Parts: sequence; structure tokens; C-alpha cells
Amino acid sequence: MLFSSPIFVFAFLPLVLAVYFVVPKAVRNAWLLGVSLVFYAWGEPVVAIVMLCSIAMNYAFGLWVDRAREKPSGKFAVGLAIAANLALLVVFKYADWLWTGASAALVGLGLLDTAWAPLGTYLAPDSWLRESFLEGDSIRLPIGISFFTFQAFSYVVDVYRRDAPVQKNPFNIALYVAFFPQLIAGPIVRYLDVAEQIVHRVVTLERFASGARRFVIGLAKKVLIADLCAATADKIFALPPEQLTPALAWLGVVTYTLQIYFDFSGYSDMAIGLGRLFGFEFLENFRYPYVARSITDFWRRWHISLSTWFRDYLYIPLGGNRGSKARTYANLFVVFFLCGLWHGASSTFIVWGVYHGLFLVLERVGVGAWLDRRAAIVRHVYVMLAVMVGWVFFRAETFGQASHFLSAMVGIQNGSQTIDLGTTIVSAERLHPIGLFADMRTWLAIAAGIIGSTPWLPAVAAWTKGLWDTGRTARAASVELLGLVLLAILFVACAMELAAGSYSPFIYFRF
Repeated sequence: MLFSSPIFVFAFLPLVLAVYFVVPKAVRNAWLLGVSLVFYAWGEPVVAIVMLCSIAMNYAFGLWVDRAREKPSGKFAVGLAIAANLALLVVFKYADWLWTGASAALVGLGLLDTAWAPLGTYLAPDSWLRESFLEGDSIRLPIGISFFTFQAFSYVVDVYRRDAPVQKNPFNIALYVAFFPQLIAGPIVRYLDVAEQIVHRVVTLERFASGARRFVIGLAKKVLIADLCAATADKIFALPPEQLTPALAWLGVVTYTLQIYFDFSGYSDMAIGLGRLFGFEFLENFRYPYVARSITDFWRRWHISLSTWFRDYLYIPLGGNRGSKARTYANLFVVFFLCGLWHGASSTFIVWGVYHGLFLVLERVGVGAWLDRRAAIVRHVYVMLAVMVGWVFFRAETFGQASHFLSAMVGIQNGSQTIDLGTTIVSAERLHPIGLFADMRTWLAIAAGIIGSTPWLPAVAAWTKGLWDTGRTARAASVELLGLVLLAILFVACAMELAAGSYSPFIYFRF
């Protein structure tokens, strides 16, 4: 089920809220857990077993680690918990990729005559396991497995470190992992941040209104900007290499740059807003990353819950920046290699991660100091060019596609090649004019995306607060009323798009 689907917005969410505020407080957590499981199992009920197994496993590990923390077996227990969670990820997310890669390597070395068959072919055709957990001959990827796995075993590690109390109520741990707003695409919530909220929280009118407002803004980001940009980006990235012109390549990467930000930050806004409706307060996941002035600054603003997770559970345990410079650089490479791998079983994701790691190392070596002396516009152009080139690897299916795309962007491949249509021969530029890929709605979405990538909303909020604080209440009330009207217009526009069936899955569902 999607947040940006009619059934969620107009049926599921209103029903969940109505029952939540009617039932006694003692059963509200049970209600939220039940509807969260329904939400997750909506499209693939059997695969939900994977998440339930993860919850049970980490609940048991939490109890074990808490009892054995001061004993020699404590480190063994937490190590086993980490290994078990990583094994879950490897089986469902990376097994097919590793199997195929190993097979190809053995064939290349002459140790095999032919490549191994896909993993799924080794299960009986009529087996329940095959029908439930395979798509064709590939292992089915449970939606959001990277998110709920990281979230679940961070709880065990925090218990071991005494950063969070052990939870002896299994239903509370289940709600922490399965709570539907942040279940399948984050933000990654640490248990210590919500432990108290699970057992005691208050919903105020102000918080509820803030949550509703945040949800509508996130919905508008997804439906009115990300989805419109996605239509153009998908068409351009699907073009054969010889038909890709520089103008189309740049349009494709610009629309994808806006799509991935407004898609993911829109989901995070909706998750944070939904949490507030029920009294939960989640940490921010994005802080206007496209206004960053360095790649280091970009990663302080982009997918904050993931970058802080890697910092706290990988970078710092590896030694962080406490050792030599060479060790610090190696730690950064390891972190971003794994960050790329976390996003998917593909070498293009790994290249994207290492690419960003390289920039972080270069900025530590001296590029960062050089940037500090440059004008803000120079720093901004540097960041956006670096980020957009990285998005090409992130979006491309293969290295070949990424190479062709980058070649077109710099003009090496300029679309001047002729294309034989059978009855006539035309150039790629004539065959695929810009207007074929971007209509007026697309250009409006691009303009809205560029404006929305800047922190003007917080500036307006601060200005409005200043009006209230200085006694200019009439003007402040007028600004807030205008804001409510605009919010209503956005919601109606989103409803019209949803009614037309023009929504698409969130990009990060597949991670």
C-alpha cells in the first residue's frame, strides 16, 4: 500500500485515526501494531513473515544481550545478532547477485563450463516456498527490508551499549519495528529516540495539525513534483544510446535529481507527519541537501537517518577519524562502499557509494579548504555537478548506460547520428525533440522543484513567528490563513492526480 494511493489517503488512514482516538489508551498500541501488519502485508502477505521473524529474533537477542552484557558471552551475543541480521539481508537482497557473480567468475577462470542456473531453479516447481518467496527464479525482495533490519538490530546494539533500555514487552518491540509510517522507507528510527513515546505520548491539537500539514506537503512533493519528473526521467533513461542528445541527457538527469529528492523527502515528510498524528516525533531525514556547499555538507543534509546510522554503527566503531589520516580515509571508503551496497545488489550502486566516498576524502585532503575560499555560487555549482553525475550511476542499469549518458552530457555523443526509420533517415535531435519529453506540467514541476529545494518555507515560518512575537497579529494571521488556503489547494490538486491514477511507487521501496 502506498501513502500516495487513494485507498490509503481516503480509506485506510481515516479509519485508523478514527478507531485510534475512540479506543481506550491501553489498546492503542495494539491497534497500531495490528494495522501496521495489515499495511505491510497488503500486497505480499507471505513475505511479511520475514519481518515478523526479524522482530522475534531481535527481541530475543535484546533479552540475551541485556543478561549477558557484563559476561564474556555478551560480545558473542551481540556479534551473533549482527551476523544473523546481516545474513537475513544477504539471503533476501544479495543472494541472487552473489550467486550470479560467483558463477560468472568461475566460468571466466575456466573452472566451470557453463554458468550456474538461477538459485530459484533448485526449489521444486510446486513447493510452497517457491510460490511464496520467488518471483520467477529470483528471490523476492521484501519491501523495506534494509530499513527494518537496520532498525531492529540497532536496538540490540544500543541495549548492549546501554544507550537504550531493554524492552521486555514483545509487542512494544514489534510496534517499534513495524509502525507503518516509517516501516518501508524510513526514516531509520533508533529505539532510544522513541522508547518513551511507545509507552507514553500525548496528541495535542497543535501537534495533530502540524502532522496533517506535514503529510500534505509530503504528498504534494511526491504527487505533484516527483511523479511528473519521473515520467520524463524514465522516458529519457530508456532511450537507446544513439538517440540520446546532450539536451535530453541534461533534462533526464535534472528531472531525476528532482525526482529522487522529492520522492524520498516527500515520503519522509509523510512519515514524520503521520507519526505526529499519533503522538510520535521522528527526527528529520532531510535538510535541503541541494543547497549544500560541499559533498561533506551534502551528506549532513541527505538521508540523515542513514548517514548517522553508518556513522554511529560503522564509522566510529572502525575508528572514525581518531587514527591516522590514511586510516580515516580508509574508514570513509569502507562506509561509503557499504552505503552503496546497502542501496542494492548492483555494481552501479557500489560505484555511486565509492564515488561519494572519494569526494569526502578529497575534501579532507584539501579540496574542502580550497572550496571555503571560493564564492558561494562556485561551491554550489561544484556540489550540484558532483551530485548529478553521481545520480547517473545511481539511476543507470549498467555501466554502459551510465557511460553513454555521461558522454552525451559532455557532448561527446551529440545525437547527430542518423537513424534509419525505414522510409527516411533523420537525426536523433529531430526524432526526439525536447517537447516530446517535457510538456508544460513537467516544466512547472521542474520550476516548483528548484524553488522547493531551497529553504524558503522555514524562512516564511520564521518571519511569521516574528510577526506574532512583535504584536503584528493581524498580518501574522493573514499569512497563516493564506498558508492554509494554499495547503488546501495542494491537497485538492493531489486528490485529482490520485483520482486519475497517476501515482507510482516510491523509489526507496526497493531498498
